[in-house]
Amino acid sequence: METGVMDFHLPENLNASLPPEKRGLRRDQVRLMILNRKTGEMKHDHFCNLPHYLQPGDVIILNNSRTIPASLHGSWLRRGVHISPRVEIRLARRIFDDTWEALIIANPVKVGDVLRFSEKLTATVIAEKETSPLKTVKFNKNGSELLDLIYVLGSPIRYEYIEQPWDLNYYQNVFATHPGSVEMPSAGRAFSWELLFELKKKGIQIDFIQLHTGLSYLMENHVDPKENPEEYHISHHTMEKILKAHSSGKRVIAVGTTVVRALESAANNGELSGTTNLYINQQTPLKIVDGIITGLHEPKASHLDMLTAFLPENHLLHAYHQAIHEGYLWHEFGDMNLII
Repeated sequence: METGVMDFHLPENLNASLPPEKRGLRRDQVRLMILNRKTGEMKHDHFCNLPHYLQPGDVIILNNSRTIPASLHGSWLRRGVHISPRVEIRLARRIFDDTWEALIIANPVKVGDVLRFSEKLTATVIAEKETSPLKTVKFNKNGSELLDLIYVLGSPIRYEYIEQPWDLNYYQNVFATHPGSVEMPSAGRAFSWELLFELKKKGIQIDFIQLHTGLSYLMENHVDPKENPEEYHISHHTMEKILKAHSSGKRVIAVGTTVVRALESAANNGELSGTTNLYINQQTPLKIVDGIITGLHEPKASHLDMLTAFLPENHLLHAYHQAIHEGYLWHEFGDMNLII
């Protein structure tokens, strides 16, 4: 599969290494690049002015999943013998109440090996796949007890462009309610309560779905969306609101690629809850979503393929070159893009 055909040079200084709040901005004061789907025309503004670009009756759909501190450090044992005193494991996807797929940053961990995170918490490697670096690990705790210990012992997953650790609060969207994402559903980060109230005041509808995000990188590689099933839930009430807006000529704006995947999967398979490994690109006709609010994605990312379903690739590439020229910032603490 050819993903990430869109390549460009991203200067290192455009990786946002600090949350906006640490750069003296409110979260809704990051920059906003607005792209017109029909013409490719581009405008530059700030995210707090988002209501100017939407109309009464339009529906914004947000992902209300909360980020969990999915990076755990522990010691690595084989048959009771210590092999390494400190190994990082990144939770990737919950399978059962006590079982997760995880990326273990140590080589080569084998089935039967044990990871000890504290006196109370251990995990045993129970399965592996030839085609993936992910291992299946089974914890000695489950349910809320396991989640509580993850919150005590874990920290947010941090990639190399984030130079220092930040508290979990910096990785939460203000409206997030259901813990489960291993990386922040970052397209929603720039929304403040004030902005949400202002949108509602203008008659713009706001509703939520839930999709727990998985890892976006395995070692050095981007995750192939087809290999990355993510669980989603959409309420009947939300879907009714979306379909009603559509039938009355209003627009449905998805906040983030996760929301696009969930809504388009539901449109394709008719299921409001399930898992999606939908891969969207320029050949994909979008059935539900009319616009997207998203961050800026790095070269060759599969998320860029999804954006070509909204906008021809040449317009998108031109816009990204402009964003680089204008000094927009990338990644979860960076600037935003509205394609509508």
